[in-house]
Amino acid sequence: MEPVRDWKGRATLVDLLDRVFDKGVVIHADLIISVSGIPLIGVNLRAALAGMETMLEYGMMQDMDIKTRMWEAQHRKNKQVSLMEGEEVVLNMFGSYYYMKGIYNAWKSGRFYLTNLRLLLYQQDIAEIVFETPLDKIKAIAVRREKSFTGKDRDILHLYLEGKKVARLNVLETEQFRQNIERLVRKAGVTLDRQLPEEELDERTNSFLMEGEKVSCKGKMWYLMPKSGIIAETWRPGHLYLTSRRLCWWNDFDKRIVFQTLIDRISGSTVEIKNISPVLKDEEVLDVIYNNNGAKAVASFSGKETDEWKKVLIQLVSGEIKAKEDKDKEKETCPQCGKQASAKELLEKGCPNCNWVSPRLKKKLAQVAK
Repeated sequence: MEPVRDWKGRATLVDLLDRVFDKGVVIHADLIISVSGIPLIGVNLRAALAGMETMLEYGMMQDMDIKTRMWEAQHRKNKQVSLMEGEEVVLNMFGSYYYMKGIYNAWKSGRFYLTNLRLLLYQQDIAEIVFETPLDKIKAIAVRREKSFTGKDRDILHLYLEGKKVARLNVLETEQFRQNIERLVRKAGVTLDRQLPEEELDERTNSFLMEGEKVSCKGKMWYLMPKSGIIAETWRPGHLYLTSRRLCWWNDFDKRIVFQTLIDRISGSTVEIKNISPVLKDEEVLDVIYNNNGAKAVASFSGKETDEWKKVLIQLVSGEIKAKEDKDKEKETCPQCGKQASAKELLEKGCPNCNWVSPRLKKKLAQVAK
């Protein structure tokens, strides 16, 4: 079969990087070097190019990864973190921090140092502080169960910091780490918020959610940016959010909302197989149909969860999601355990989770007993 050049479109650098880090690329090449029409050297190349997490996920380079980590651990320079005057280390533990900058997202590992003044992650091999925050900037702490790239569940510590920033940490002893942070934060005179909304654990939503707006569905999705001037339609990586008011897409590179429409303007959705670039072919594409100033418009998204998004949008259009939200509004938070329960049940019977009973109900029960 003769190779065919496709000049209908070109893959951008962002397309290639996302493809390599997310799924990987397999390169098949046959190269012949000729002089004066005479073939001299032949090269048959078969290579797999991907991020290390993707390689390990597919069972590749595991031995090399283990040997590399062992060598690094044995030959790493013993560089100690510099402490400030009057600073004392309370806890020292191996862990990692989820680093986000532009389209680059990755877990960076090192040693966490919890002192009487701050929390920091230090990488000894390059003598660099990857993450740092003063204790008095921590406003809330939450632990969430998440799946790692290997498919295993792990506890992730979320720190809600001043300025609506969120830090995600992974440590060996999550509960011990959390308890020590809470103790030192309280000692610093800070009262932690116990009722931390789920959407506040996402640094992106903190920057664009309006007052009273809640996130009901979110996920990593590509978006087909419309043509603008001389720039043709282009797929860009980001995150899609469905809130109580709108459907919106966050551009990871520009760190802002690029597309949004009110949920009552969405009329339907379809999923089709399309080529979204010369590199990414036969991908599922979600087309969201909505009303744009009286005219029918379509917004296209692509990702691993297109079918799930289609089901959610069908429920939205049919009114099932609104009915569920109305039912959730009838719930209240127990003042003792912090869990959700029916408002009517809390007032009339008490909390079904921790058996908390309101003072008013206690008084009523005492009168009945007499």
